[in-house]
Amino acid sequence: MGNSLLSLLFLYTLLVQPHLKKPIDAIFMHLTLVNILNLPLTLLPNIMASFGVQRFLDDVGCKAIMFLFRVTRGLSICTTSLLSVFQAITISSVQAQWVWLTSKSSLWIFPSFFFFWVINMAIYVPVITDLKATSNFTLVGSGFSNAYCHSLQMEGSTPGHYICVLLVWDLVFVILMVSTSLHMVKLLYQHHQRTQHLHSPSLASQPAPENKATHTILLLVSCFVFFYCSNNIVLFYYFYTRVKIQTLEVIICILSSCYPTVFPFLLLKNNKILSKCPFSLSLTRIASGQKAFNG
Repeated sequence: MGNSLLSLLFLYTLLVQPHLKKPIDAIFMHLTLVNILNLPLTLLPNIMASFGVQRFLDDVGCKAIMFLFRVTRGLSICTTSLLSVFQAITISSVQAQWVWLTSKSSLWIFPSFFFFWVINMAIYVPVITDLKATSNFTLVGSGFSNAYCHSLQMEGSTPGHYICVLLVWDLVFVILMVSTSLHMVKLLYQHHQRTQHLHSPSLASQPAPENKATHTILLLVSCFVFFYCSNNIVLFYYFYTRVKIQTLEVIICILSSCYPTVFPFLLLKNNKILSKCPFSLSLTRIASGQKAFNG
């Protein structure tokens, strides 16, 4: 629900208040779209299984659902990394040597989206061949398994090389977002040190819009890294456990859905531009109520 509300706010800003639009809004909008696609794919199999629905997915359904889930998850990692890099470039523009990069960075946004979609769809093609519908609920062995699907690794093949490729691919973007986040923290600290020397305490206490946006993005990146690491730790343990524990499957589902769920509420709370929309206050209240209800 939060992502849907956020997409409406971005659409409102784009159509009604285009003067408030910024290049970074395209990244936020893309990440919101990815979250809207990812959440149902993450939760649907577990929700149907909790209602006792059997044979909800056949072989084609398993391949389609898991392929789209993996692609949208990969897009979330790539887009969050792009968001961190873009903001790091933006706040670095105060230094003369980075001005040229700031002017060009907005031109790279949509080509980056295209590259992310193509490369993630290519990387996760093996998912199509490595999954099939579960007909035996007493499967034992290492590999992926949920209520409706399981990987062929559970039947004897070894997935080690492919998993290493996926892990390295994810780590490249996680390391990139962490390093750019540390760079932003350094710049914010330097800015804070400079403002302390101002004669007017009121001026020193007023953060620039770029700094507020940077704080929001740092919060988003921190949430992402925390949930990503937590999810992967549990997922690896579950993957290599021969006897599958249903509780771990539920924990993995919850951890996978945390970041897409939390993302819109953090942005709605901290985004000054969105707060200028006449109906954003009511939407924020609705979103906050929904979050409290889910919690």
